[in-house]
Amino acid sequence: MTTQEPGFARPIQQRPISRGAEARIAGCCPGSKVAPWRSGGRRHPFWGPWQSTVTGAASDPVVRYAGASGGALSALLIHALERKLVDRVLHVEADPARPTGNRMRWSTTRKEVLAGAGSRYAASSPLAAIDQALGEGGRFAFVGKPCDVSALRQLERYDSRVATAVPLMFSFFCGGLPSSAGADEIVRAMGLAPDEITAFRYRGQGWPGLTVASTADGRSGEMSYADSWGRHLSRQVQFRCKICPDAVGGAADIACADAWYGDAAGYPTFEEQDGRSLIMSRTTVGEALLRSAQEAGAIQAAPLAIADVERMQPAQAQRKRMIIARTTAVRACLQPVPVMRNLDVVTAARSARLYDAGHNLLGTMRRVLQRRWRNRWRASPQERTA
Repeated sequence: MTTQEPGFARPIQQRPISRGAEARIAGCCPGSKVAPWRSGGRRHPFWGPWQSTVTGAASDPVVRYAGASGGALSALLIHALERKLVDRVLHVEADPARPTGNRMRWSTTRKEVLAGAGSRYAASSPLAAIDQALGEGGRFAFVGKPCDVSALRQLERYDSRVATAVPLMFSFFCGGLPSSAGADEIVRAMGLAPDEITAFRYRGQGWPGLTVASTADGRSGEMSYADSWGRHLSRQVQFRCKICPDAVGGAADIACADAWYGDAAGYPTFEEQDGRSLIMSRTTVGEALLRSAQEAGAIQAAPLAIADVERMQPAQAQRKRMIIARTTAVRACLQPVPVMRNLDVVTAARSARLYDAGHNLLGTMRRVLQRRWRNRWRASPQERTA
């Protein structure tokens, strides 16, 4: 995996690969095929499979404060380590060499888990070294974007070590992956230069938490979440994320999200307050862990009706309604889309307003065609006529 402009992780083929290896890549990569949701049990067309849906937070105030929302994901990881359900956790943390970027880390203690707490709105490749991780033995929990968990679930079909080595998979509701250019915009808006940043936090240490940057000579800047995401990062999200049929981590054992408090119109407000997490257990393993954490006092939670999730995550519901319209537009432009069977995209589309669907279809076609035109004229004269 390498970083390519404007700041996304992309694979580079370094040598010839066999047909078998190519088929395995195509069968695992969520850019090609998204893992289907489990059949049977309770399932919602927006929110995926679920066993229980609750809102709550880490009981430990330090964990709650460190997390991006209520610290629930960190609390569950710490509980799994303390109960010896796993030996370690594979998750993301800030890259010291480029603080706005990410690197993967292994954690075996509460302190180490908290060192990587908080959202990281930058490219990451959690599965880049998965073969080595599976070969090292032991059992570990995996934390990744919904697409990362989708890839790991699909790898189970080809590699029997996954089921044994990774008993717990965690994800979160994802708003899409911004390029590193978005973080650089934020830094410059703070009056700082990207190459002089020595520490950068997207969120956390409060809810939703401020975006904070600092330099070696003691200068710093900060920005509200509403501005950092709304004015900068959200505008740099890659196109693939806009047609994602599972941005809610439907393939995970447990998925967490912000349990936003809505305003009078039902739209989330981003004022600083005590963090609150939305927690969805999706498998029997995830449900057992959630119950164990509640019984041990690691998590404080209250039941939430599945119909009320949309009040907390209206943008996710609307995106799912629009997947059919957007992918239809991509196909109409003769471009490929991922295989997305058994993800309830048709069911979700039935609840869409006709105006919204038409607007998304036309807007997506315009975006795809503009991108093709730009790419064509960036190419060499020989490539244009090829």
